[in-house]
Amino acid sequence: MSEAHIFVIGILLAWLAGIRVYLTVFGVGLAGLLGWVDLPPALQATQSWWVLGTSGALALTEFFADKIPGVDSAWDLLQTLTRIPAGAFLAAATLSSDGQLGTGALAAGAGIALTSHALKAGTRALLNTSPEPASNWIASVAEDTVVTGTLALALAHPWLALILVLSASLVGALLVWWTWRMLWRGMRRLVAPLREPGAPVSPQSPRA
Repeated sequence: MSEAHIFVIGILLAWLAGIRVYLTVFGVGLAGLLGWVDLPPALQATQSWWVLGTSGALALTEFFADKIPGVDSAWDLLQTLTRIPAGAFLAAATLSSDGQLGTGALAAGAGIALTSHALKAGTRALLNTSPEPASNWIASVAEDTVVTGTLALALAHPWLALILVLSASLVGALLVWWTWRMLWRGMRRLVAPLREPGAPVSPQSPRA
């Protein structure tokens, strides 16, 4: 595998960590354990049974927590402390050939994970404004499917996976921006006066 392919895989793993960090770590470790891919030295720790067991249990917990309106937003806020560092580690570990994590790769991975995490959290915040809980559940299942499919595609065809990720991120960012803009305009109309104030009325003089 060329260095360009490895670089793309590092970017994709950081992006996926910003959405489903435990599922991403579990998928990477499982792929390495089953021999589907040769993991670089810094990522081989994910193949251990305790990492697989822990990440698998947390991925299962996240699967259910992410599908409950309100709970998902609290979970996203809490997972900010996990997704960003994990994205930084996954990117740097993928790009490392000797097990040493580069500062630049760590910073890039953290930035990518933060971007996808913010996009996910913003989308969920919008969905939680809807009284229909099914939309939240559907979005969560879609994220599970996207992360699983993208992870598999990244290991087989990283450039194709990168194109799909960039396209989905752009569309998602535009959709979130447009929706928030519409909501802001709607709120401004609700708080605006029902009618423009007229000219001030002068007080009548008392009758003699």
